[in-house]
Amino acid sequence: MESIRSVNPATGEVIGDFELDTEYAVEKKIGLSAKDFSDWKSTSSFDRKMYLDNVAGVLKERKQELAEIITREMGKTVTESLAEIDKCAWLCEVFARNIEEFLAAEFVDTDARTSGFLYEPMGCILNIMPWNFPFWQAMRAAIPALAAGNVILLKHSSDVPMCSLELEKVFHEAGLPPGAYQSLLIRGERASGLIARDQISAVSFTGSEQAGQKVSAEAGRYMKKFVLELGGSDPFIVLEDADVEKAAEKAVKARFRNAGQSCIAAKRFIVSGSIADDFIEDLLSRTEKLTVGDPMDRKTKMGPLVNQKQRDKLQKQVDETISMGADILLEGGVAEGDGFFYMPTILTHVKENAPVLQEETFGPVAPIITFNDEREAVELANNTRFGLGASVWTEDRDRAMNLVRDIQAGLVAINNIVSSDPRLPFGGVKKSGLGREMYRVGMQEFMQIKSLKVY
Repeated sequence: MESIRSVNPATGEVIGDFELDTEYAVEKKIGLSAKDFSDWKSTSSFDRKMYLDNVAGVLKERKQELAEIITREMGKTVTESLAEIDKCAWLCEVFARNIEEFLAAEFVDTDARTSGFLYEPMGCILNIMPWNFPFWQAMRAAIPALAAGNVILLKHSSDVPMCSLELEKVFHEAGLPPGAYQSLLIRGERASGLIARDQISAVSFTGSEQAGQKVSAEAGRYMKKFVLELGGSDPFIVLEDADVEKAAEKAVKARFRNAGQSCIAAKRFIVSGSIADDFIEDLLSRTEKLTVGDPMDRKTKMGPLVNQKQRDKLQKQVDETISMGADILLEGGVAEGDGFFYMPTILTHVKENAPVLQEETFGPVAPIITFNDEREAVELANNTRFGLGASVWTEDRDRAMNLVRDIQAGLVAINNIVSSDPRLPFGGVKKSGLGREMYRVGMQEFMQIKSLKVY
């Protein structure tokens, strides 16, 4: 039988081999989804609220165990994994509290006695998810859709089969119907083939720009709704009146959390020339103090990259950038020894067409460029095909708000790092995606709108 191999990126050791689902198993799961959708969509919003609370409860009860599975399988520090499980539980609670309001019919004055529109679930949503936040991103896509009355088939990254199976188990332990949330252990090409199936109503995809293009093309071919959350190259803009110490402190977290493997990580540091020396000195000092090592040790601040392929790709981007004239402020790079560790790296005097600025860098590399005035800062920030998030650092909030209008991004944070929040829509512009996740808007992405007029 063909299988998926799970490898511990901190040691390079094989955790286990997991058999891929056979065609028969896939057919059975698709059939169960269709069967249980009929019952799940008819479940009252009050009962769905109860189930969502149950999911939050299971996550809290199993938090330590689940966090350790995340850390063993994809390498983030266990403290970050614990925070990821907490955030998933919070997501469930937010939708449990708001489900009735989010699903409420809306009334409109027309020539009819009563008129308006209501929301109905679509059916089975195929979720194709990445490895870097293996629980959060899967939950972020699933919970709004489940709250709306849809059912989920999860095709997770082949790097995290254990996480995929544990996610399914969480929902089953919470008491949801077995067909409401199922995990498929299949290759990516088989997942794309499922989009054509009549039983699949829509697709939610998080991953690379190239894979997203393939998913959207396939969904478009069969007239299926899709939401894409793709890559990012978020600017971290530090104006001359910013609190430099605070900005440098947050910059370390914004770039190096999860070893830099985040779509919404700060990936380009755009700093006013007048305070650049102070910012760089502070950033360098803080970065040098980061503890890199065993992600199971709570004292560790940064673990390994997920695999050898990811590390090689990052090193290639850095090498090409240096060959174009960038200076190395902090020489990190590939670490010796077991695992797929990559030490924090800081680059200055980076050319605008360098790979670390024009491509998404999924690892702990911080390129710094400087500007003279606000217009230049905005031009540098927008000089990318991506538009997921951005952060602006200044003591003048009115000034920041004026800048926000010109920054091309789906989410902008002022004086803080970019982070997703279930109480707000999340998604990008340009090549960073289409559609939105979370909040009421994310729920409505996978609902049919039915208008009604009563005379």
